[in-house]
Amino acid sequence: MAHPSPADRIAELTQLLDHYNEQYYQHAVSEVSDQEFDRLLAELQALELAHPELAVPTSPTRRVGGSITKAFPTVRHRYPMLSLANTYSEDDVREFDERVRKALGGADVEYVCEQKFDGVALSLTYENGALVQAVTRGDGTQGDDITANARTIRALPLQLRGTGWPARLEVRGEVYMPFAVFDGLNAAREEAG
Repeated sequence: MAHPSPADRIAELTQLLDHYNEQYYQHAVSEVSDQEFDRLLAELQALELAHPELAVPTSPTRRVGGSITKAFPTVRHRYPMLSLANTYSEDDVREFDERVRKALGGADVEYVCEQKFDGVALSLTYENGALVQAVTRGDGTQGDDITANARTIRALPLQLRGTGWPARLEVRGEVYMPFAVFDGLNAAREEAG
């Protein structure tokens, strides 16, 4: 069986990744593992790098996160809300370290590694220590204003403790639900009918 041309494979990957993104961000359905999605995205990136004339501005490689929903008001981020790159190989980590050390002129470097949590990226805005807005990452430029929903998250402070907070403070992070809590919530909902 013949391999598809680069143009055909780029079109196929773009359509597939757009579908997976829509399912994930609009319908909360994950049809493939994160690793498989990232593998397909890396394949598309490599093809676009090898054939830049075939890359299109709407490629999944040029977008961050999902699209904006129609369920909430849309808010433009003050600063772009980008995502972090990930890796599944030790070689990628070594190459990253080499790039960092080279960029810093060989200076000593220390890293902090954390587990990746799969949740919803939020930008929280506090004014004088009080939560005034919670916005999803959306497409990285604008997101959904989910302030009312965010206020229901028990672990999220509505008022920061202490004094001396700046007039405006933006905090970004990931909101997620541990599996045990998720399973308990599902069980309670099933019981309630």
